[in-house]
Amino acid sequence: MRSVEKRRVYAVLGAGMQGTAAAYDFLKFGEPETVWLADANEETARRAAERLQRLVPEQADRVRFACIDAGDTESLVEFLKPVRALLSAVPYHMHPSVAAAAVAAGTHMCDLGGNTGVALKVLALSEEAEEAGVSLIPDCGLAPGLVNTLAVYGMEGMDVCREVQLRCGGLPQVPRPPLDYKLVFAISGLTVEYSGRAHILRDGKVVEIDTFTELEEIEFPEPVGRCEAFVTSGGASTAPLTFEGKIEKYEYKTVRYPGHHAKFKAIKDLGLLDLEPVQVGDTQVVPRELFHRVAAPRLRFPEDRDLVVVRAVCRGMKGGKPITRQMDILDFHDEATGFSAMERMTGFSAAIVCEMQMNGLVAPGAHPLEQAIPGAPFVEALIQRGIPLSETTTVQR
Repeated sequence: MRSVEKRRVYAVLGAGMQGTAAAYDFLKFGEPETVWLADANEETARRAAERLQRLVPEQADRVRFACIDAGDTESLVEFLKPVRALLSAVPYHMHPSVAAAAVAAGTHMCDLGGNTGVALKVLALSEEAEEAGVSLIPDCGLAPGLVNTLAVYGMEGMDVCREVQLRCGGLPQVPRPPLDYKLVFAISGLTVEYSGRAHILRDGKVVEIDTFTELEEIEFPEPVGRCEAFVTSGGASTAPLTFEGKIEKYEYKTVRYPGHHAKFKAIKDLGLLDLEPVQVGDTQVVPRELFHRVAAPRLRFPEDRDLVVVRAVCRGMKGGKPITRQMDILDFHDEATGFSAMERMTGFSAAIVCEMQMNGLVAPGAHPLEQAIPGAPFVEALIQRGIPLSETTTVQR
């Protein structure tokens, strides 16, 4: 049964860093009647709401907060019934159950994603979403997310695309030991990206390759300069499946400062990211959980500023001639709002998708991002938000 028409009510589930940035975007660009910030911790939700009221005082009366446990399906469905569009910013493994609650409530939903297997579980709800008259789109953050829509944008300028190379990294503006890295999102998300295997396209077919392989050097404009990039999981999302047999090559790599790969690979090789418990005295300890607990405080550097680099390169044919389109973004912590580059690039990107869902631009059902969102309007929205995107097109004569 199709959902009844709802008012322009947005909700963000998970009022942390990226979720708060997305709610800010709703207030600035989403033409909301109400924006809800919901979190299992009421104090977290309240502080986020108060911050937004200070940042956007002209919209202060439209901001609400609520204490909602995403694991309590019945309560979540009731909360979502008046909500027209939801952004799920909870831990990635919870997205499928949140999506099911959104369908039950008749609410559009997108999420920040981060794990392709989880995204496929959300996509498996397509029939139920279509019946409910709502849309579901997983993996809508930065990578996965923005980088894949940039690839779509690059392909839109070609008759035929043959190759897509995506590179992205969230970096400290000033690298510090021990890893020349600053946590810009939950450490559990970082170790998921660094573990397992990645799905990419090679010779038009989906293949799996190990993370932390295929190390390369890459150069960005100053102040970033020379970096390294290597295979991580999740960044390509479902795009290799979508473009299998249509594109010869589609791959994603994470960007870090030189030397990070070698340092973190030693951590991996020592088994400190393993999930199999080990006996330590009288206690069973999961190495990865121990690593999270010990390493996270030493990698936060809360006063340090961050930046995000993105490079999307598409190669193909246009008018019978080889063409290369390269899109570059170099974004920095925003002193005016206090949002980090990672918060802006992740939260704003997902908010753009959610606003498209709110505006009825996505058909009912569950859709991969690369099939649901056109590149040109998305890029236009990024530029409207002050995201510094540059584009270079080269056509061989």
